[in-house]
Amino acid sequence: MGSIIAESKLTKEAEAIEAAKAQVDIWQYIFGFTPMAVLKCAIELEIADVIESHGGSMTLPDLSSSLNCSQSYLHRIMRYLIHRGIFKQISQDQSSICYIQTALSRLLMKNTANSLAALVLLESSPVMLAPWHRLSARALNNGGSAFEAAHGEDVWEYALKTLDIGIGSVVDVGGGDGTSLRSLVKGCPWIRGINFDLSYVVSVAPKCDGIEYVDGNMFESVPKADAAFLMWVLHDWSDEECIQILKNCREAIPKDTGKVIIAEAVIDEGGDEDKYSDVRLALDMVMLAHTEKGKERTVKEWEYVLNEAGFTSFSVKHIQSIISVIEAYP
Repeated sequence: MGSIIAESKLTKEAEAIEAAKAQVDIWQYIFGFTPMAVLKCAIELEIADVIESHGGSMTLPDLSSSLNCSQSYLHRIMRYLIHRGIFKQISQDQSSICYIQTALSRLLMKNTANSLAALVLLESSPVMLAPWHRLSARALNNGGSAFEAAHGEDVWEYALKTLDIGIGSVVDVGGGDGTSLRSLVKGCPWIRGINFDLSYVVSVAPKCDGIEYVDGNMFESVPKADAAFLMWVLHDWSDEECIQILKNCREAIPKDTGKVIIAEAVIDEGGDEDKYSDVRLALDMVMLAHTEKGKERTVKEWEYVLNEAGFTSFSVKHIQSIISVIEAYP
């Protein structure tokens, strides 16, 4: 009897601890939008850019003057950003505090090679936030696009309206404006690059030596090359559509020496998480909210589409990044 009472007491204590923790945790969800909103504010004010241009550190009065904004408001914004680890502060002397850059804040600078500022501004825009308010409607309707429900057209139609290594050649399928391919050709000048996308995309892409710009539809055919490269492309499409794209890629490369290189997130459902696991799962929610059929895939799901597309083997290389590198062989 005594052991039962003791066990009951421990259970009640554990429940009380869990309930107390829930009272704290729920506020993280209530104000879950805040970090993105304040990051957006920091980018729009160009805080990181201004601090960097002044040698990487600035006092509050100097920063406020350079930004031409309220010193008291800026202090509160910086206090939050410092709490979140975006910036740091150091004591210059007994009377002044200096704000300094961090690796995180440098990612918010505009027009730098590894900047994520544009992506933050995109995902925090009213256009991209609206579908999240329709996520439950998509679940209840068991299909359809939350983006289309919010805007009356799918994400690609909307974008169209708003847009006024032993390898000698690589075709970047869905290469957009050629940013990735330009970096590749710059680092490996012996490679002939083919930037392949829809005509309205490649027609306005900045031209670069070593890159040929070809327009077309990846669902119909892909230009011939030693290797095909797809980055952040296949997660937008259903399995059936991915299989068609991959079949066309397989047909475009040499049977004996060719390969298809895929740079995408790979979801791990086996419990072997890393520091980007939460981001990958969040990206899958983005696919659910912003596309009709897109998703981030597990290794087994990648295996399925690659096998159905006729590839004989593939490998997955996990790197210290959100994405993994999948190499598929015909």
